[in-house]
Amino acid sequence: MSARGRCYRYVGPVDLKAAVRPGSGGCRIGSAADFGSWVAERSAVELAEPFTFVVGMDGVLRLAPRRSEHVVCAGGAMVLSAGEIRFIREAGRWAVGEVSNHSTGYCPDVSSWSEVARALDNVELGRPSGFTHEVVFRRCSGCQEHNIVREEDFVCVFCGGDLPEAWNVDSTV
Repeated sequence: MSARGRCYRYVGPVDLKAAVRPGSGGCRIGSAADFGSWVAERSAVELAEPFTFVVGMDGVLRLAPRRSEHVVCAGGAMVLSAGEIRFIREAGRWAVGEVSNHSTGYCPDVSSWSEVARALDNVELGRPSGFTHEVVFRRCSGCQEHNIVREEDFVCVFCGGDLPEAWNVDSTV
């Protein structure tokens, strides 16, 4: 745990982490001005899709194109949250239309919402009260595979073993 909350290290495929290069992280969005500059450079086609995001250990939002890997967006570092985010125009201002913790590379718990909310508030973006799509990740204690729990069915899709109720994806953090 960090002073802010749980932190997440990358737990996805090693070959994807190998793609991280110095300076290859997502665009750092630390203020409303940063977001304004960033969004002004996006095309309508880009803005129609969600973006990859992470909240770095410094609490700052980082954004990258949707098909970017979260680990690359984070520059290979640990994060406070990760997922996908879509922006909409609302009453003449930018706001978050959809946001999830869907990152199979970091598998953040739904409790990481507080870090996302803080990062969005820091850049003065309107936002929902929580993830609009929550993804529940668990690691099977039997076969060690990472699972996405669907419809509260805590059963491993790989071996049929029971999955724990509490987040356990990365036992080293």
